[in-house]
Amino acid sequence: SSLLFSFSFSCYCMASLPKPYSLKPLTPLFGAIVSNFDWNKDEITASLIQSLKEDIKEHRLLLFRDQGKIPGEKQVEISAQLGKLHSTFYQHPKSPHKHIFRVSNDEKEGCTGVGRTGFHVDGTFLFSPFKYQTMHFHAASAGGSTWFVPLKEFYEGQTKEVQEEWNKLWMVARNYCHPLCYKHPVRGDTSMIFHCGKDHFCNAFIRETEEEGQKRQEVLEPGPLCEELHRKLELATEKIGIKLEWQEGDFALTDNLGLAHYACPETQLSRNKAGLRILHRTTIAGDSIPENF
Repeated sequence: SSLLFSFSFSCYCMASLPKPYSLKPLTPLFGAIVSNFDWNKDEITASLIQSLKEDIKEHRLLLFRDQGKIPGEKQVEISAQLGKLHSTFYQHPKSPHKHIFRVSNDEKEGCTGVGRTGFHVDGTFLFSPFKYQTMHFHAASAGGSTWFVPLKEFYEGQTKEVQEEWNKLWMVARNYCHPLCYKHPVRGDTSMIFHCGKDHFCNAFIRETEEEGQKRQEVLEPGPLCEELHRKLELATEKIGIKLEWQEGDFALTDNLGLAHYACPETQLSRNKAGLRILHRTTIAGDSIPENF
């Protein structure tokens, strides 16, 4: 009983510890700016990681400004505290670590054209799409924003007719098929899985209906729905989302399953025009299988 008391008390103390950082809203609906914390100096503890997971669940995007240049090994160490890393992408020669995806507007510095095919959730080609991702900017180019849209609010903003149609749809990505709309595994609210990069990232949609007790499945070309989704998400960015202008030293933790994102065209402006862009990204493996309602 004394051992049980000790364990319970330690858990209570961990839950009761004050957060080693401060938060303020990034937008009225989602996101938070984190201050009074330095990834290069402050200790990474179990209570810190627990607090971050709780805040990612609530806010879906945590933005740490002025973090300098976090070494690749350190970023991987941080990421590993959130879960198992899952790296499936091309390794650029200048990437500092096998789990760091190095992105740039200069092909000599990193992979180019990343995230430009349309709004998406990362890892749709996997059985369990990525749970979290980290994004760290060693250099930020002018105008090279990432657009984020909260998927709960995006879905809820559609008409009942659109929601009913979307609820019947499944997205086919390589060898896997995901429900377009499903329950977020951590938050419990409605979310969506898609990639508007038709053909390469989205092979087809399947509409599933039921007539007289018999299920019917119809295969749909990806183009029209991908274009519709992207168009609606562009409009939603202005109303409920954010065009996040990155700064050098920014470090972000994102709920990959709760937000759609898109790299705007200006992310690929030449280095001479907009300055150098260098993003180091890690992805944390998903631990749930998306299921239809």
